[in-house]
Amino acid sequence: MKYKAVVFDLDGTLLNTLEDLTDSTNFALQKCGFPERSIDEIRTFVGNGISLLIKRAVPDNTNEADFNKCFDIFCEHYKGNMLNKTRPYDNVLTLLDNLKKNGIKTAVVTNKAEFACRQICSEMFGGRLDAVIGAGDGLEKKPAPDGVNLALETLGVDREDAVFVGDSEVDIQTAFNAKIDCIAVLWGFRTAEQLNKLGVKCSVNSVFELEKLILF
Repeated sequence: MKYKAVVFDLDGTLLNTLEDLTDSTNFALQKCGFPERSIDEIRTFVGNGISLLIKRAVPDNTNEADFNKCFDIFCEHYKGNMLNKTRPYDNVLTLLDNLKKNGIKTAVVTNKAEFACRQICSEMFGGRLDAVIGAGDGLEKKPAPDGVNLALETLGVDREDAVFVGDSEVDIQTAFNAKIDCIAVLWGFRTAEQLNKLGVKCSVNSVFELEKLILF
Protein backbone atom coordinates (compact mmCIF):
# COMPACT_ATOMS: atom_id res chain seq x y z
CA MET A 1 0.00 0.00 0.00
CA LYS A 2 1.54 3.28 -1.12
CA TYR A 3 -0.21 5.83 1.11
CA LYS A 4 -1.33 6.07 4.72
CA ALA A 5 -3.56 9.11 4.17
CA VAL A 6 -5.50 10.83 1.41
CA VAL A 7 -6.33 14.53 1.57
CA PHE A 8 -9.23 15.42 -0.71
CA ASP A 9 -10.48 18.63 -2.18
CA LEU A 10 -14.27 18.84 -1.81
CA ASP A 11 -16.12 20.68 -4.62
CA GLY A 12 -15.51 18.98 -7.95
CA THR A 13 -13.61 16.10 -6.35
CA LEU A 14 -15.85 14.34 -3.84
CA LEU A 15 -19.03 16.34 -4.42
CA ASN A 16 -20.77 17.87 -7.40
CA THR A 17 -21.81 21.19 -5.86
CA LEU A 18 -21.99 23.19 -9.06
CA GLU A 19 -25.77 23.48 -9.44
CA ASP A 20 -26.34 24.71 -5.89
CA LEU A 21 -23.48 27.20 -6.20
CA THR A 22 -24.91 28.44 -9.49
CA ASP A 23 -28.43 28.77 -8.08
CA SER A 24 -27.29 30.77 -5.05
CA THR A 25 -24.98 32.97 -7.11
CA ASN A 26 -27.73 33.81 -9.58
CA PHE A 27 -30.21 34.43 -6.75
CA ALA A 28 -27.82 37.02 -5.31
CA LEU A 29 -27.04 38.56 -8.69
CA GLN A 30 -30.73 38.86 -9.52
CA LYS A 31 -31.50 40.47 -6.15
CA CYS A 32 -28.78 43.05 -6.80
CA GLY A 33 -29.94 43.79 -10.35
CA PHE A 34 -26.89 42.18 -11.96
CA PRO A 35 -26.91 39.86 -14.99
CA GLU A 36 -27.07 36.18 -14.12
CA ARG A 37 -24.27 33.76 -15.00
CA SER A 38 -24.38 30.41 -16.82
CA ILE A 39 -23.40 27.21 -15.07
CA ASP A 40 -20.35 26.98 -17.34
CA GLU A 41 -19.25 30.44 -16.21
CA ILE A 42 -19.70 29.50 -12.56
CA ARG A 43 -17.65 26.35 -13.20
CA THR A 44 -14.67 28.57 -14.09
CA PHE A 45 -15.23 30.88 -11.10
CA VAL A 46 -15.11 28.29 -8.31
CA GLY A 47 -12.07 26.91 -6.52
CA ASN A 48 -10.75 29.88 -4.60
CA GLY A 49 -13.55 30.37 -2.08
CA ILE A 50 -16.94 32.09 -2.18
CA SER A 51 -15.58 35.62 -1.92
CA LEU A 52 -13.71 35.25 -5.19
CA LEU A 53 -16.66 33.38 -6.70
CA ILE A 54 -18.89 36.41 -6.16
CA LYS A 55 -16.15 38.85 -7.16
CA ARG A 56 -15.83 37.04 -10.47
CA ALA A 57 -19.60 36.81 -10.92
CA VAL A 58 -20.50 40.48 -10.41
CA PRO A 59 -19.85 43.05 -13.17
CA ASP A 60 -16.28 44.34 -13.38
CA ASN A 61 -17.16 47.86 -12.24
CA THR A 62 -19.07 46.78 -9.11
CA ASN A 63 -18.28 48.94 -6.09
CA GLU A 64 -17.40 47.54 -2.68
CA ALA A 65 -20.78 48.21 -1.10
CA ASP A 66 -22.67 46.42 -3.88
CA PHE A 67 -20.20 43.53 -3.82
CA ASN A 68 -20.66 43.14 -0.07
CA LYS A 69 -24.44 43.20 -0.47
CA CYS A 70 -24.30 40.52 -3.17
CA PHE A 71 -21.90 38.41 -1.11
CA ASP A 72 -24.12 38.58 1.98
CA ILE A 73 -27.22 37.61 -0.03
CA PHE A 74 -25.33 34.68 -1.55
CA CYS A 75 -24.19 33.42 1.86
CA GLU A 76 -27.65 33.63 3.37
CA HIS A 77 -29.24 31.86 0.41
CA TYR A 78 -26.54 29.18 0.19
CA LYS A 79 -26.89 28.33 3.89
CA GLY A 80 -30.46 27.23 3.26
CA ASN A 81 -29.99 25.73 -0.19
CA MET A 82 -26.56 24.11 -0.32
CA LEU A 83 -27.95 20.59 -0.10
CA ASN A 84 -30.68 20.88 -2.73
CA LYS A 85 -28.81 19.32 -5.65
CA THR A 86 -25.35 18.61 -4.24
CA ARG A 87 -24.44 14.93 -4.34
CA PRO A 88 -21.30 12.76 -4.08
CA TYR A 89 -19.91 11.69 -7.42
CA ASP A 90 -20.61 8.09 -8.38
CA ASN A 91 -18.78 5.54 -6.20
CA VAL A 92 -17.23 8.15 -3.90
CA LEU A 93 -18.89 6.74 -0.78
CA THR A 94 -17.68 3.26 -1.67
CA LEU A 95 -14.17 4.64 -2.14
CA LEU A 96 -14.18 6.27 1.30
CA ASP A 97 -15.50 3.07 2.87
CA ASN A 98 -12.80 0.99 1.19
CA LEU A 99 -10.05 3.37 2.26
CA LYS A 100 -11.25 3.15 5.86
CA LYS A 101 -11.40 -0.66 5.67
CA ASN A 102 -7.77 -0.65 4.54
CA GLY A 103 -6.63 1.59 7.39
CA ILE A 104 -6.07 4.68 5.24
CA LYS A 105 -6.95 7.97 6.92
CA THR A 106 -8.89 10.61 5.01
CA ALA A 107 -9.35 14.36 5.25
CA VAL A 108 -10.96 17.17 3.30
CA VAL A 109 -9.15 20.46 2.78
CA THR A 110 -11.32 22.98 0.98
CA ASN A 111 -11.62 26.69 0.30
CA LYS A 112 -15.33 26.34 0.99
CA ALA A 113 -16.57 28.52 3.85
CA GLU A 114 -16.44 26.89 7.26
CA PHE A 115 -20.19 27.29 7.75
CA ALA A 116 -20.81 25.21 4.63
CA CYS A 117 -18.11 22.56 4.51
CA ARG A 118 -18.71 20.96 7.90
CA GLN A 119 -22.47 20.68 7.44
CA ILE A 120 -22.16 19.35 3.91
CA CYS A 121 -19.50 16.81 4.86
CA SER A 122 -21.55 15.65 7.83
CA GLU A 123 -24.68 15.25 5.71
CA MET A 124 -22.98 13.61 2.75
CA PHE A 125 -20.28 11.47 4.36
CA GLY A 126 -21.36 10.77 7.93
CA GLY A 127 -18.33 9.54 9.86
CA ARG A 128 -16.30 8.51 6.84
CA LEU A 129 -13.80 11.39 7.10
CA ASP A 130 -11.15 11.73 9.81
CA ALA A 131 -10.74 15.51 9.43
CA VAL A 132 -12.52 18.39 7.68
CA ILE A 133 -10.73 21.70 7.23
CA GLY A 134 -12.48 24.63 5.55
CA ALA A 135 -11.70 28.28 5.00
CA GLY A 136 -11.24 30.03 8.31
CA ASP A 137 -9.50 29.40 11.64
CA GLY A 138 -6.77 31.86 10.63
CA LEU A 139 -5.45 29.54 7.91
CA GLU A 140 -4.41 30.80 4.50
CA LYS A 141 -6.62 29.39 1.76
CA LYS A 142 -5.36 27.00 -0.87
CA PRO A 143 -3.02 27.09 -2.72
CA ALA A 144 -1.23 27.90 0.54
CA PRO A 145 -0.21 24.62 2.22
CA ASP A 146 -1.65 25.55 5.64
CA GLY A 147 -4.78 23.39 5.40
CA VAL A 148 -2.87 20.35 4.17
CA ASN A 149 -0.23 20.79 6.87
CA LEU A 150 -2.95 20.96 9.54
CA ALA A 151 -4.68 17.90 8.08
CA LEU A 152 -1.49 15.84 8.16
CA GLU A 153 -0.77 16.95 11.71
CA THR A 154 -4.33 16.03 12.74
CA LEU A 155 -4.07 12.65 11.05
CA GLY A 156 -0.59 11.98 12.43
CA VAL A 157 0.81 11.17 8.99
CA ASP A 158 4.07 12.31 7.39
CA ARG A 159 3.78 14.13 4.05
CA GLU A 160 5.73 11.44 2.21
CA ASP A 161 2.99 8.99 3.18
CA ALA A 162 0.12 11.16 1.93
CA VAL A 163 -1.41 12.21 -1.37
CA PHE A 164 -3.60 15.19 -2.27
CA VAL A 165 -6.53 14.55 -4.62
CA GLY A 166 -8.19 17.45 -6.42
CA ASP A 167 -9.71 18.70 -9.64
CA SER A 168 -8.31 22.17 -10.28
CA GLU A 169 -5.20 24.26 -10.75
CA VAL A 170 -5.58 25.45 -7.15
CA ASP A 171 -5.34 21.86 -5.90
CA ILE A 172 -2.31 21.05 -7.99
CA GLN A 173 -0.52 24.14 -6.71
CA THR A 174 -1.57 23.29 -3.16
CA ALA A 175 0.00 19.85 -3.39
CA PHE A 176 3.18 21.38 -4.82
CA ASN A 177 3.35 23.95 -2.03
CA ALA A 178 2.72 21.26 0.60
CA LYS A 179 5.36 19.03 -1.00
CA ILE A 180 3.12 15.97 -1.26
CA ASP A 181 2.08 13.75 -4.15
CA CYS A 182 -0.93 14.83 -6.21
CA ILE A 183 -3.59 13.01 -8.21
CA ALA A 184 -5.88 15.06 -10.45
CA VAL A 185 -9.42 13.84 -11.10
CA LEU A 186 -10.93 14.52 -14.51
CA TRP A 187 -14.62 14.42 -13.57
CA GLY A 188 -14.62 17.76 -11.75
CA PHE A 189 -14.78 21.46 -12.59
CA ARG A 190 -11.79 21.61 -14.95
CA THR A 191 -11.16 19.85 -18.25
CA ALA A 192 -8.38 17.38 -18.94
CA GLU A 193 -6.89 19.91 -21.37
CA GLN A 194 -6.79 22.60 -18.69
CA LEU A 195 -5.11 20.30 -16.20
CA ASN A 196 -2.65 18.86 -18.70
CA LYS A 197 -1.43 22.38 -19.47
CA LEU A 198 -0.39 22.60 -15.84
CA GLY A 199 1.89 19.61 -16.21
CA VAL A 200 -0.18 17.18 -14.15
CA LYS A 201 1.85 14.01 -13.69
CA CYS A 202 -0.96 11.75 -12.51
CA SER A 203 -4.64 11.94 -13.41
CA VAL A 204 -7.63 9.57 -13.30
CA ASN A 205 -10.89 9.35 -15.20
CA SER A 206 -12.89 7.40 -12.62
CA VAL A 207 -13.17 6.74 -8.91
CA PHE A 208 -12.26 3.11 -9.63
CA GLU A 209 -8.94 4.24 -11.18
CA LEU A 210 -8.32 6.48 -8.18
CA GLU A 211 -8.92 3.63 -5.75
CA LYS A 212 -6.50 1.38 -7.60
CA LEU A 213 -3.78 4.05 -7.48
CA ILE A 214 -4.21 4.58 -3.77
CA LEU A 215 -4.60 0.98 -2.64
CA PHE A 216 -2.31 -0.79 -5.07
